[in-house]
Amino acid sequence: MSTPAFNAAEHQASTLYLPPGQWSTVLDCLCDHFRAISREQWLDRMARGRVLDADGRPVGPQLAYKEGLRIHYFREVPNETPIPVQETILYADEHLVVADKPHFLPVTPAGEYVEHTLLRRLIRTLGNPNLVPLHRIDRHTAGLVLFSANPASRSAYQSLFPTRQIDKHYEAIAPALPDLPLPRIHKSRLIDGEPFFRMQEGPGASNTETHVSVIEKNGDLWRYGLSPVTGKKHQLRVHMAALGAGICNDPFYPQVIKDAVDDYANPLKLLAKTLRFIDPVTGQARYFESRIELDW
Repeated sequence: MSTPAFNAAEHQASTLYLPPGQWSTVLDCLCDHFRAISREQWLDRMARGRVLDADGRPVGPQLAYKEGLRIHYFREVPNETPIPVQETILYADEHLVVADKPHFLPVTPAGEYVEHTLLRRLIRTLGNPNLVPLHRIDRHTAGLVLFSANPASRSAYQSLFPTRQIDKHYEAIAPALPDLPLPRIHKSRLIDGEPFFRMQEGPGASNTETHVSVIEKNGDLWRYGLSPVTGKKHQLRVHMAALGAGICNDPFYPQVIKDAVDDYANPLKLLAKTLRFIDPVTGQARYFESRIELDW
């Protein structure tokens, strides 16, 4: 009987195809390719089985280098800064997990965050290494995130997003727009901006669409309802800034706040509030609502 291929995504591992070079061992290649990680750190990871070959077998320090060899490794951040917020699991069955993500918590490992991410926390809580997020929301945004819990049904749930079979509704608190006709539909073309982590509106055919309405008025601030038809990076944040109402406490839009640090008392006033769809596995109508509230 053949051994199933190692699936890096399901095991939360990163993958590297060894580049061309003159190294003697895989260890030498890794040390040269990732110069911010010391040789001692790679040796420690290997000793703990955190570096694997294409079949999921541990790689040792003497394994010979070969161009194109597929290596899986698990990202680790020494002395990772804790994020003092707590997620909530709203629903879980054999196929689907729905979590309420607090502000500032990343969904998946990236940059300086590995263990303090929603994904890693849920894997530990539920004891399910097969968890995979079906979509993402920004680290600064709070609210609902769906996870696939079962590889057998994953593709059915993943198809909900590109085929637009899921209704997503957000809330945001931002400055009032008394001179702008609302509700309205805002369309634009989003392109990479500067610095590298920002997006911006550019010329050309639109690739984003957001429905904007007003839920509540409170003096100079309004609570807006935002329903994105598309799902581009930072779409809602860019669109609100473009309308002249940058979302409260946004460190990136309309301008980057230099040297901004996480202010847990004043988070970005953006919340992924509700999700509605027909479950592709059970055929049931699904509706989930965040328990988080945006205060003024």
